[in-house]
Amino acid sequence: MYDGGDALGAARAWWTLRWAGHRPVRVLHGGFPAWVAAGLPRSTDVPTPAPGDVTVRPGELPVLDAASAAVLAAGGDGTLLDVRAAARYRGEQEPIDPVAGHVPGAVNLPAGEYVGPDGRFPSPGALRVRFAAAGVADAAPVGAYCGSGVTAAQAVLALHLAGRPDAALYVGSWSNWVADGSRPVATGG
Repeated sequence: MYDGGDALGAARAWWTLRWAGHRPVRVLHGGFPAWVAAGLPRSTDVPTPAPGDVTVRPGELPVLDAASAAVLAAGGDGTLLDVRAAARYRGEQEPIDPVAGHVPGAVNLPAGEYVGPDGRFPSPGALRVRFAAAGVADAAPVGAYCGSGVTAAQAVLALHLAGRPDAALYVGSWSNWVADGSRPVATGG
């Protein structure tokens, strides 16, 4: 998979295909800009795909719903990462949803902490250090959410690269959380 370079689209496509049971799925490190910068061949031809036989096996990657995200955030034996910008996490701004803030107990780790603007991920060891600094323990459950599930898929990919294939995606993310006005919302840092 590749995209324009920030790894958001490629990561979400990677997650969707892996969740559906398709293997192997790989993401081009640095996206299409890295391919071009390396002087590798390009084409504008549109290939005709060969017929294939695909078996979809939904659920091959772990997911969180609102209830399991709340348990993970509040439990103390795992970490729920909010990978949105710090101002959105703190509730100072919310450009998309009607309510600002975060899931109570979630830990903020903005996307720029684990992937560069060019879509390149640090080494697995460096990723492990960054996630550990955010409170992600080696054997404890971990999940991620963002505004709508795209940036969090990038976090799940980074967690996979860091050796955490059990990392779960809260697919509905913040938009799903605040869709139910009875769910608690935290603000501040």
